[in-house]
Parts: sequence; C-alpha cells; structure tokens
Amino acid sequence: MTSRELSFLSCAVAASVALGGCSGGGSAASNLPPPSSVHHRSGSGSTPIEHVVLMIQENRTYNNLFATFPGALGTTTGEELVKQKNGKYKKKSIPLAKVDLESHNILDHRYAAYVTAYHNGAMDGFNIIKRTTNNKFEGKAPYQYVNPSQIQPYLTIASQWGLADEMFQTQGGGSFIAHQDLIRGGSCITSVCNPPSANTESLVDDPTTSAAWGCDSPPGTKTSLINSYGQVSNGTGPFPCSNQFPDYGSNGYETLRDLLDAKSVPWKYYTPQFKSGTWSALWDAFDVIYPVRYGSEWSTNIVSPETTIFGDLTSGTLPAMSWVIPDSVNSDHPGSSSDTGPSWVASVVNAIGQSQYWNSTAVIVVWDDWGGFYDPVAPSPLDQQGGPGFRVGMLVISPYVKIGAGSQGGYVSNTVYGFGSILRFIEDTFNLGRLGTTDSSSTSMADMFDLNQSPRPFSTIPSTYKKAFFLHQNPSGLPVDTQ
Repeated sequence: MTSRELSFLSCAVAASVALGGCSGGGSAASNLPPPSSVHHRSGSGSTPIEHVVLMIQENRTYNNLFATFPGALGTTTGEELVKQKNGKYKKKSIPLAKVDLESHNILDHRYAAYVTAYHNGAMDGFNIIKRTTNNKFEGKAPYQYVNPSQIQPYLTIASQWGLADEMFQTQGGGSFIAHQDLIRGGSCITSVCNPPSANTESLVDDPTTSAAWGCDSPPGTKTSLINSYGQVSNGTGPFPCSNQFPDYGSNGYETLRDLLDAKSVPWKYYTPQFKSGTWSALWDAFDVIYPVRYGSEWSTNIVSPETTIFGDLTSGTLPAMSWVIPDSVNSDHPGSSSDTGPSWVASVVNAIGQSQYWNSTAVIVVWDDWGGFYDPVAPSPLDQQGGPGFRVGMLVISPYVKIGAGSQGGYVSNTVYGFGSILRFIEDTFNLGRLGTTDSSSTSMADMFDLNQSPRPFSTIPSTYKKAFFLHQNPSGLPVDTQ
C-alpha cells in the first residue's frame, strides 16, 4: 500500500475518531434531537444546479470496482483470517482475484456478515463469513476486483469528472435498508433515535418475505430491528409500511419527498415496471412509504419503466429531482450474468450531457451496498443504528465538478461521506431544510463542485451498449435485489 493508504487505514480504525475526522468529512449520526423536534432549516439555495439525478446501482464495494484507479484509495491485496493449529486466527495477506463484471457469486451482505468482515475495525474477517444458505465459509470469494476493461465507462467518468473514494453506506447491511437511506438517510423507527437509549430501534436486513419490500408485502410480513447495542431481532419489527412505524403518526417517517413537496419541487422516481405481489415489486423504496403508495403520487411521481427518463429529457419534462433505478440486468448486481450496467449509466449520462439540461444538472451515481465484497477501509466509529457501513463507489458528473489533477481533469475527493452527504447536497441545492437524520451529521458532497467556474463542456462517454439498446430491451421482470 502507499503511504497515503497506510495513513488513512491507521486513522480509520481509531475508535476515538469520528467519521470524517481524518478527511474533513462529517461525523457519524450522533447527538441529534428526535425527528419530531428537528427544525427544518433553510439551505443556501444559491446554485446554478437546478436538477439532480441520483442513479443507484447495486452491490459493489468501492474497492471491487476502483481498486486500481490512479490517485485514489484502492488495493489489489486483501487480508484474511487463517485458523492455526492452536485454534487461534492469524492475519494473512491474500491477492485479490481480477474477475469479469459478470460475476456469478452472490455473497452474504446482511448485517451479521458486515460485523464479521469488519472484525472490530481490522477488516480481515471476510473469509469467515458463513453463508446463510449452507453455513459454509465464504472463503476467498469476497477477495476480488473487477477487470478494469469490463467497466470502462465508469473509469472514463472518474477520469473526466468526479470520484469519491471514501463514501460509506449508512448502515452495514443490504439493499432494503440502503434504498431507504437514499430517500431518508436512516431507518430509525422510534422517536428516541439520538441520543441512543435502550428503546432505540432501526430497521435492518430484509423483511421476512421476499415477494415485495414494502406496503405490498404479503400479510404477516415482519421487518427485523437493530437496537442501540447492535443487537438484531430477526422478524420482530412492524409490517414494512411506514404507517406501521411507531411514534411517527399515520403517515410514517418523513423522506426527501416530504421536503420536496413542501417546497413544490418536482420529483420523480424512475423504476422498473412494478407488478404488485411479484418479484418485480421488490424494488421501489417508496413502496415502504404509506402516503406515496396509497396516494396520488404513486401514479404521477413513481414512473416506470425507468427508460422513461430518456423521453423526459427529450420532451423537456425532467423534474428537478430524479431517482433512477435500473432493471436488474443493468444494475451491476452479482449473479445477473450481464455486463450492461456501465453502459446503462453511460447512456443516461450521455442523454443528459447532450440535452438542454446539461448546464443545470448534477448526476450522482452510487452503489447501494457492499454486496459482500472485500474493502480495506474500516468505517469509524460505529454508531447506534448499524453503521456506518462499508465503502461504496460514488461518481459525480456535472459541468460544475471541480477540475482535478488527473490528465483528463478528473477530481478525486478524499473527504469522508455517507449517504446523508447526498441528501444534504440535495436539500441545500433546493433550499429544502433538513430531515434531521444523517443529513444533519454528514459532510455535504458539495465540496466536489466549484459552482463559480464556467460550465465545463460535455464529452460523450464511450460504451458498448447505447441508448437504443436499453429502449428496446425487454424488461427482465427480475427483482433488482433480493438481499
């Protein structure tokens, strides 16, 4: 590892250092008032950015994708625990395998697996994660990184625009919670979230049935909970519909949707076609949010198929705030037997870059969770709601991204971010105020921008598959994720 890597790793495992203390980022969620008492403050609102497009890909650690990207924090060597004859474990270095994006490995990435891999900050327990399907160790499977030739659009974006190499997911778990965090910043369902108490509880892992993740779940479905001591209670939580969450009233907890609506800021959630009660219902974060699922916005703001965004760009009807969820086969999710994810992202970015919206837009691409893959950087310190989780990649494309030191102008941010950093940037861009979750405790990703610079011209991101491919692609009907 480089001297910068060693310095950062030493800093990251220091329990006394708040999240962001080594890189100028924000701290982990702490010392916040209960959500019901949070005052909605105004952000600056002074920005040439009038549109934010948040693209959410699936299940990859930062290192799994960007291990070899120059000038950023990655490695091709990992660490594992090897059991000795005396029964004790010893740390051992292991080379990471270079693999194709079309990985067939679906690794355990629930909260218990995260705790095992984290190993008190040593980040060497990935090989002793036990698979829930057969109770066997993951072994060498997590120790891999994607062949750079397979993800060239991502590397081109990072080389020309922005890459964050210390973005941590909010919670150490899978996609159900990660997508909630990307519309809310946390999943605490009790009014006493900060400071923590014995009654503090947050959603964790997946609902007990897999036909849907939200209000469309079958009767009897339960969520799992994590308390302020890191103890998980499987299947003891409320039905996964926000009106069932205690202490939040009949509508459930607030999301960015509430702040956007309060300021009359248009938004859409572009998502694969939804069919209630089927696997396809598994991915829509707003299916959890009662007033959206059973209100008019379910037919006006929740938009499918996800390729509708191309038409909105052409017709001039792109909303101010957009979430873009890919079809499963375009999501980078392991096991999809597909290499189309990077091209999907490139096709949307190119459509924006070639549209009337370029000079007023910021595109953010983030991977929702760690997917069970190795990463060397420990989140620090852990909070009382199951996080921070492991690093995931974040790309930023905008005419206002800072010009970096790379040969093509790419900017690498070394600031520590969380998903709350994205929410905070959105809130300040549209002068929304705060939800009072991790948006209040995370450093805004706004430091990746220079809003005073002249808009940078767009150049097309080369890719194997073009927009026409995705417009003519038959929907897979598969869930974007099942864990």
